[in-house]
Amino acid sequence: MRKHPDPTDARDALLRDIAERHLFLETLETRNADGLDFHVHAVWAIRSALEAAFEARRQAGEATAPTSQS
Repeated sequence: MRKHPDPTDARDALLRDIAERHLFLETLETRNADGLDFHVHAVWAIRSALEAAFEARRQAGEATAPTSQS
């Protein structure tokens, strides 16, 4: 029996990738240490990460949107 992929796995992988590329974070997991769990980021890095997430969602929506047939 084949197990269906969990859609949250793909989402979490994308979020980890964005966090690593734009915010230089090693993980998004809580590590229960202020020095590891709290970070200072420039607003342009945060904006870049948000834009990447927005664009990924836009592309995912285009890929799943039904095509209209005239």
